[in-house]
Amino acid sequence: MIQVAHAVMLSSGWKRALIAFLAGALAAAAMPPLDLIVALGLSLPVAIWLIDGAVESAIPGERGLNWPAIRMAGAIGWCFGFGYFLAGLWWLGAAFLVETDQFLWLMPFGVIGLPAGLALFHAVGFALARCLWMPGAGRILAFAFAMAAVEWLRGNILTGFPWNLFGQAFGAFDVTAQVASLIGLDGLNVLALLIFAAPAVIATGASARARWSLPVLALAALAVIVAFGTIRLGNAETGLVPGVKLRIVQANISERDKLKPGSGQATLSTYLSLSDRATAPGASGIGDVTHLIWPESAFPFILANEPRALAEIGAFLPPGTTLITGAVRTEPPRPGKRLPRYFNALQVVDSDGVITQSYDKVHLVPFGEYLPAEPLLSALGLRKFVPEPGDFEAGPKRRLLDVPGLPPVLPLICYEAVFPYELTSGTGRPGVMINVTNDAWFGETFGPYQHFAEARLRAVEQGVPLVRAANTGISGVVDAYGRVLHRTTLGARTVLDAGLPRALAPTLFARLGGLVFAGMMALLLLGVLTLRQLALRVE
Repeated sequence: MIQVAHAVMLSSGWKRALIAFLAGALAAAAMPPLDLIVALGLSLPVAIWLIDGAVESAIPGERGLNWPAIRMAGAIGWCFGFGYFLAGLWWLGAAFLVETDQFLWLMPFGVIGLPAGLALFHAVGFALARCLWMPGAGRILAFAFAMAAVEWLRGNILTGFPWNLFGQAFGAFDVTAQVASLIGLDGLNVLALLIFAAPAVIATGASARARWSLPVLALAALAVIVAFGTIRLGNAETGLVPGVKLRIVQANISERDKLKPGSGQATLSTYLSLSDRATAPGASGIGDVTHLIWPESAFPFILANEPRALAEIGAFLPPGTTLITGAVRTEPPRPGKRLPRYFNALQVVDSDGVITQSYDKVHLVPFGEYLPAEPLLSALGLRKFVPEPGDFEAGPKRRLLDVPGLPPVLPLICYEAVFPYELTSGTGRPGVMINVTNDAWFGETFGPYQHFAEARLRAVEQGVPLVRAANTGISGVVDAYGRVLHRTTLGARTVLDAGLPRALAPTLFARLGGLVFAGMMALLLLGVLTLRQLALRVE
């Protein structure tokens, strides 16, 4: 291990860039669906050794920070991040294959350009870590602080993209996921960076104590995480909300089929047929279902503008049964505008075929539902993926829905479920989260697995069960501890029947939110500055 560390630290040029790229790509193996959490323990020490090797001489006469070394660390961080995001987000290319005549030429920009852009966050993280660098175990704290800070930024600025944070690796296992109820995903990120970067000192410590103290502490921290999860799950509250029988429909309708002219009636017929499927001998199909759930944008038409479709749905639903479905909604054009206003909505339809409630998606997907800097980018030939005549508009605010027979419902459309701090902003306490999504854009790739895992962790953080309907999968029911009670197979045309798990009392994270992460970062920074000051005194 010592020889490997020294070889990494002494690497230069293209060899150093390649090592950083491969280390980043290896780290991505810790994300779903591979869930090889040990990959972080192999890749993050390499990141530490690479920053150790960023020791370019300062410019003669220059005081303060060693900017050549900091720039070198930034370049290493970009290579690491590019490998990480390219290996973790390659599946985005599937979206460009839905309408190849329109989007195929853009595939290199999406598959390579987005990882290249996201890698800038890691470049800043490595550079910031180098600014705080010091000998020994203190540099692990510096690395964890810097990377946790930039990953928080990645999740919150420029519309935010908190996808595949290192801490998500803990979410793959019920036991290790439980600590998210205390500290959330960003807190898990801090722990992952500290624990899995710690082995770096084994190869660089000046004494046995210096080599093994921090790794032993990391193992102890991991043991505490496992013990907490084991105890929490061992005392788990169980039970279902009485009188609720859910039926989730996974129609597995491809975007190509949905976009075909005249596909509206065929699509509706598919949903109705599946919704009445008997799943076992003697089963009654839709007869005893209380809540039927269809995924995001289920129809290739505006449901509210199709009275025949609503009448057909109303005639199909038994009295007292409620349909909860994703649908596009419109409003008249704004004054002076020509096109109607479009909203990506979740709508509630009663057994009379009446839309009783709608929630409009608040956090839209750039390039998917709207085109940023539209005048400029449209002039370059770009357009959004969803083929509505105009951009979608964001809903005014997040809110709960009062659906008959259910506890307060927090609607989450598509990737709204990946933002930990936005879920309950401005709302009361939900009793269930209903996430409708259309992952058909990404085929049978890693994407839907990662999306399901991200949404599942929200249940742990909030102590609220998650019900998920995805057009092509993965659909499922997750209890308030993040345990998957029911799930479908990706790419299957199927239905899923389930009861509704009860919600828990608000978790620590649900009560305090980002304050927990802020406190962790303040303590981490204090430790970094203290150890750095001690190191400077020794020198």
